[in-house]
Amino acid sequence: MIDTAPVRYGILGAANIARQFARGLAGSTQAQVVCVGSRDAAKARAFAADLGIPRSHGSYEAVLADPEVEAVYIPLPNDMHAEWAIKAAAAGKHILSEKPLCMGGAEAVAMFAAAKAHTVHLREAYPYMSQPQTLRVRELMQAGAIGKIQTMSAAFGFSIVNADGTPKVDPANIRLVPARGGGALLDAGTYAMSFVRLAVGERPARVHATARNTTTGVDLMVAATLEFPSGTLAQISCSMSASFHRHATIVGDAGIIETSYSNHAPAEGRLSLRLKHGIPNTVPFLTEEVDGADGFRLEAESFARLVRTGTGWNGATEAESVDIALALAAIAHSARSGGWVDLPSP
Repeated sequence: MIDTAPVRYGILGAANIARQFARGLAGSTQAQVVCVGSRDAAKARAFAADLGIPRSHGSYEAVLADPEVEAVYIPLPNDMHAEWAIKAAAAGKHILSEKPLCMGGAEAVAMFAAAKAHTVHLREAYPYMSQPQTLRVRELMQAGAIGKIQTMSAAFGFSIVNADGTPKVDPANIRLVPARGGGALLDAGTYAMSFVRLAVGERPARVHATARNTTTGVDLMVAATLEFPSGTLAQISCSMSASFHRHATIVGDAGIIETSYSNHAPAEGRLSLRLKHGIPNTVPFLTEEVDGADGFRLEAESFARLVRTGTGWNGATEAESVDIALALAAIAHSARSGGWVDLPSP
């Protein structure tokens, strides 16, 4: 008999994104946060009290040892994802890890191997992938609505750095610290790369990239070209020194899709995409509106269905996450070397 009780999450860390995740799950009948852990016990207690979470712990290890916890959400700095996902797997906990999954392809493979060895589920968290907006894009792509993809672009950027590379925020912010996996590529660029992988449906064959750096030594903007075995060409761009933007265009030989691939729905609760069926420039775009919701809740409930039934996950697959990790590492390598970088064959 299938267990229908909400999946009980423990959160590793009490940073702002962890707070957003916990708020997103409030009222869910499928997923609930039962504890939070921080290396600062007082911070964990305050976090739990503020958000109505039953328990707090003064370490990440204590969350993994908590018998009430079935799954952990990992919103830690990028360089800590692999370590704690592998420890969580060894503790028998299912793992929903913030993007980027890890710092490279080798870590991604090791993380999934650990999950399989301990018979738990591991998935990379992209809130936008669980939105009906993106599910509709997947449906259109699978149905061949725009024909064979010829080219596409995906961009995402925001502003925490000035154009000259000086920080607008505390230089200790983890997005600005090289050793913590900071930079535009592993923050905003992860989204753009993941959406390209979702749309094209295969691992890039090779990439070429250029970047500009902040004064703290991380990339403040990156632009990359990707070639795919199928012949598709794609471009991604990301920035931490730009007006907020988030959009993607998928161009096929029989139509076009435009989308914001949004993490969360606006206050009115509706998201949209634009679809063109046809080749001539006289063919109009049609706008489709879909329902939307808090992306953290949607992804947590999707993962909860996977935990309870073994199906129902609508986010990134293992293959997609491994390919994303390999592609991001190749893009970073290319930006440093200035040349094309080949990815390993699937």
